[in-house]
Amino acid sequence: MKNITIVLGFFWATLGVAQNISELYDQANESVVLIKTLQPEIFGQGQMKTMVTLEGLGSGFVVSKEGDIMTASHIVQSAALIRVVFSDGEEVSAKVLYSYPMADVALIRLTEPKSTPLSVVTMADSDKVKIGDQVFVIGSPFGLGHSLSVGYVSGKYSRKQVSIGFMKTEFIQTDAAVNEGSSGGPLFNMKGEVIGIASFILSHSEGFQGISFAATSNVAQELLCEGHPIWTGIDAYFVSGPLAEILNMPQSAGVLVQKVAPHSLGDSLGLRGGFYHMTIEGQELLVGGDILLALQTIPLTNEENLGKAWSFLKGLKTGDSIKSTILRKGKVMKVSARIPKR
Repeated sequence: MKNITIVLGFFWATLGVAQNISELYDQANESVVLIKTLQPEIFGQGQMKTMVTLEGLGSGFVVSKEGDIMTASHIVQSAALIRVVFSDGEEVSAKVLYSYPMADVALIRLTEPKSTPLSVVTMADSDKVKIGDQVFVIGSPFGLGHSLSVGYVSGKYSRKQVSIGFMKTEFIQTDAAVNEGSSGGPLFNMKGEVIGIASFILSHSEGFQGISFAATSNVAQELLCEGHPIWTGIDAYFVSGPLAEILNMPQSAGVLVQKVAPHSLGDSLGLRGGFYHMTIEGQELLVGGDILLALQTIPLTNEENLGKAWSFLKGLKTGDSIKSTILRKGKVMKVSARIPKR
């Protein structure tokens, strides 16, 4: 009789959790969106270069009645066009306001009003998250909108802020499934509050293997709602060591430009992305584009200087001037621009 009582108790407890998650999903789902992007990319070489437009998918969630939406930086960083699809099927254009690639967080805003009122999430204090807490993710894996996955917090990893102004990054590890298209979606606690933004996975197969990471809600709010980092529109890769020598760089390291979004700061500077697809030591790169050597007088040769460069960008406002030194086709050049209005 005792065993039957234990089994029944476990059954009812499990059923209660399932019902609770179902109710939480219903409450949270309307605030979650599918993000569709178009990104220009150049293929080919010499006179045979061809401009193509690549489609991208991601997720996000509404954080204000004005139409502000948080997502992952890598979803929108170099996007030429952004469309937001809501749970009721309505599709609205958006633009990037702020983006901080190092923490993989971005804030976009609708450029036209939605026909019905927006449903806004509640943000939670991610410092209170504990390993073992149950969580769930709503996103659009492979374009399958508003898909639910459930898991637990497996770990927390952070990098503290240092004196040069390099803002800290902080991630929550979870076994809740995150796949292509889910990035940028909200990680919820069991109160239906957002504690993170789905960012990336660790995998040998490029598919989900039980380890995913979300940028914490506290860092996202600190960077996007208080810091307002400039959207550069540049998708780039830090190059150093032997690879810098292979690319004939005149200094020990630099930033290899991969893609540049139209109407961004990078576009105002006239920067050019790569067009040769290469795999070097397992890393897929676009080469042939510009290499950023310095921002103002700051050489982009190490992590500390990258932090100083970001600190400089943080202090700029619309209309301020900016200068950069680049390497283009083997020649060192100076470029300059003013911060474009967003």
